[in-house]
Amino acid sequence: MQELDPLLHSQLRLAIMSILLSVEEADFVYLKEKTESTAGNLSVQLEKLSAAGYLVKETDGQGAKAKTTCRMTETGREAMRKYVETLKAYFAGLDMPSSL
Repeated sequence: MQELDPLLHSQLRLAIMSILLSVEEADFVYLKEKTESTAGNLSVQLEKLSAAGYLVKETDGQGAKAKTTCRMTETGREAMRKYVETLKAYFAGLDMPSSL
């Protein structure tokens, strides 16, 4: 069975990517509020996703007035599609109770 993408399997990175699936772009403050993460942790995870080519980060301005905006790339969308398909395959192989 195919393995889950370890980059997406992190709770915060998966949350970021899930949010970006539903919006064209999101700024840093919005992502921080929605994920309830610290600014430092969010920044580190955005860098990891950006380095993998899963999202594009753009910063407008400098210092305290800077605004960072993120949007998912096609590579990121494909990675999310594969991640969901892999999860579905895992669940298909389980004898799930009907109460779920």
